[in-house]
Amino acid sequence: MILIADSGSTKTDWICLNPDNISTPIEAHTIGLNPFHVADDHIRNVLNNDLMPQLGDVSVDAVYFYGSGVRPEVEGRVENLLRESFVDSQVVEAHSDLLGAARALCGRSEGIACILGTGANSCVYNGKEIVHNTPALGYILGDEGSGAVLGKHLLHDIYTGVLDYQIRVLFEREMGFGLSEIINRVYREPQANRFLASLSEFIYRHMDYEAIRQLVYNAFNDFVNYHLSRYARRDLTVSFVGSIAWYYQEQLNLILQMQGYQVGVILKSPLDGLVNYHQI
Repeated sequence: MILIADSGSTKTDWICLNPDNISTPIEAHTIGLNPFHVADDHIRNVLNNDLMPQLGDVSVDAVYFYGSGVRPEVEGRVENLLRESFVDSQVVEAHSDLLGAARALCGRSEGIACILGTGANSCVYNGKEIVHNTPALGYILGDEGSGAVLGKHLLHDIYTGVLDYQIRVLFEREMGFGLSEIINRVYREPQANRFLASLSEFIYRHMDYEAIRQLVYNAFNDFVNYHLSRYARRDLTVSFVGSIAWYYQEQLNLILQMQGYQVGVILKSPLDGLVNYHQI
């Protein structure tokens, strides 16, 4: 049996399966296990007390963990924590969510792999490893095209008058809060990026407004110009994983095609693609 994990800062999705009999996988869910935000003892507690009961008495031979915050310098730390829980596993690997996205999207072929969700990231992948990556820098300094940046631009354009006043009225009526609550959520409460990304749902509902559509187009143009263009590899197919790429794929396809790129696969979650990758 092999165990595969897709871990974000909020939640981790696990799937345990026999590569020869994928019809009966075991699915499990725990909190996110970002090693930059979650202490080792807490990770141990989640693995032993939350994950293990969901897996039952299954004997796991290999563990493949892909997660946000799993940079090269902490891979060994995460692998050691996993080995403490899966002592009989012959293979234990921990990798970044970006490598997970690349393997899910491109398999063992060369391509450009991108994440567009709450945050954004991208890389050139040679079929084995990441060979070029433009740093995402987070939603304050970068993350162009992400849900957090879409939300940030929406608020900026509403409250500076770039968008019509009727959109501000509509926004405050639907969301149930105004500028004072926004200031509180962005500057005084934790996880402002998640709050900002949640506003993309309003954007999606109101794509019939030309100005809102243009906001989305501008965000994806920025992603292309600040990230994809740095790779100078228009010969490679560009594939995406993440909720923003999934829900806005019509607009994303349009911008990439206008910029001369060929769009490949778009997945909402990398887990199915990772299952396919580790079956081969």
